[in-house]
Amino acid sequence: MRTWTRAVPAVAGALVLAMAVTGCDIGGGKKSRGSGSDSSDSGSGSSSGSDSSGGGKKTFALGQSSPVQTSDQTASKGAKYTVTPTKVQTGTKADMDNSGLKKDKEDGPQIPVYVWSTLSHKSGKTMEIGDMDDDLVVKTDKGKRTKALIVLMGQAKWPNCPATETTKKLSAGDSEKVCTAFLIPEGQKAAAVELSQGFYKDPLEWPVKN
Repeated sequence: MRTWTRAVPAVAGALVLAMAVTGCDIGGGKKSRGSGSDSSDSGSGSSSGSDSSGGGKKTFALGQSSPVQTSDQTASKGAKYTVTPTKVQTGTKADMDNSGLKKDKEDGPQIPVYVWSTLSHKSGKTMEIGDMDDDLVVKTDKGKRTKALIVLMGQAKWPNCPATETTKKLSAGDSEKVCTAFLIPEGQKAAAVELSQGFYKDPLEWPVKN
């Protein structure tokens, strides 16, 4: 079930619309993602970025690269890439208040979590950044899993975490450092960054030391 959240920007004259996806539809809407959050308690169900190795190591330290992932997106099918979460920082209530996002009463008080990652294109067709990091999930210490905010118009404003240019394309040999904002319930902490691998494989995990 999809719910729509209106976001009022900090600067008058612009409009930010954020889409929140709840329930099992955690993998949708990546093309319009900006800097913000699409949440679920399931954390599974992504359609891209499957791990071609079919097993092996599942837990990594921040700064360690994922196994090579294989795109199944139509435009970049078969392309190889890796995702390397490098830093995780929990934001503040003030960050949320100044972001330009209208608070959603149904979700309750929320705070941002910022995840810095390096995306590396290894081989094959060019890939959009939004297809390379769309499977990232933040898991909290209470077990809630949240995907990155989808901004439909305008963008949320976060300190030191600019919105990612999701349509930028990377070719083999290219890398890009990006920052992604996630929203978690106020009072919870980020426990890990995960990379979903679809319904039938366990996610890869980078634990966060608070």
